[in-house]
Amino acid sequence: MRFKGLDLNLLVALDALMTERNLTAAARKINLSQPAMSAAVARLRTYFRDELFTMRGRELVPTSRAEGLAAPIREALLHIQLSIISRDAFDPAQSTRRFRVILSDFMTIIFFRKIIDRIAREAPAVRFDLLPFSDEPDELLRRGEIDFLVAPELFMSSAHPKATLFEETLACVGCRTNKQLARQLTIEGYMSMGHVAAKFGRALRPNIEEWFLLEHGLKRRIEIVVQGFSMIPPIVLDTVRIGTMPLRLARHFEKLMPLRVVEPPLPLPAFAEAIQWPAFHNTDPASIWMRRLLLQEASNMAPPGEPLSSRRRC
Repeated sequence: MRFKGLDLNLLVALDALMTERNLTAAARKINLSQPAMSAAVARLRTYFRDELFTMRGRELVPTSRAEGLAAPIREALLHIQLSIISRDAFDPAQSTRRFRVILSDFMTIIFFRKIIDRIAREAPAVRFDLLPFSDEPDELLRRGEIDFLVAPELFMSSAHPKATLFEETLACVGCRTNKQLARQLTIEGYMSMGHVAAKFGRALRPNIEEWFLLEHGLKRRIEIVVQGFSMIPPIVLDTVRIGTMPLRLARHFEKLMPLRVVEPPLPLPAFAEAIQWPAFHNTDPASIWMRRLLLQEASNMAPPGEPLSSRRRC
């Protein structure tokens, strides 16, 4: 089909090329042969009067013109899919929908496991791809490459709709044999000890604790950086190091390992975990159903436990 001289099938090809950045992978994604995809690239270059892609090894590197076309083309194709092709009534019990969700290991263990268990009962054919944090989640949301981002709300942009799940606080953890944690942890002790810190994404973005310290001109001694909060407990065992992590997750590991969970000596702020989704999913029945389920389960979350300050230190 042509629209003002453009074969609209070429837009599907361009979207696949921008997503895969590889000619063979893009051709496979939309069920074209490699020669047919090469021909599509040639026609796209002719129509847009731009090279669109250059080669770097086997990777396709888009030109600025291709980058500018990518977002509106992707959004147009997604609107067609959601508004026309996938507009049938959503039946969770029969759905084979696969949701792509970016979230931390903390939220996977403490929260999303409950979602998985409930989905197994109510929608047994629904599947999930649980993905690590990306350096550009906004771009993935805008392109519709993920269905949900689950993260602290303060790290979310205002470009996409979102909803608060529940509040969380931070706690310090160390080995039960760490004598410095047998009494109240002071700021001096906190700053002098070696830390195991969780950072996320390829850029190793700091977490909430580190943002707070940077804002107050404080710098702790980070000896080990790990890829997620759940790696902190096994790393601090049998050492004098400490780590800071969400309290609910600390309580979880306290039942499994000889850990000591203590109150941070600094007024680290509580934070809200939230969900965010692409704006064009606002009326998608499957997304609406999943959002409702996420919010229901969040409302049932038990508090992380009695305040740390009221727990007996032993």
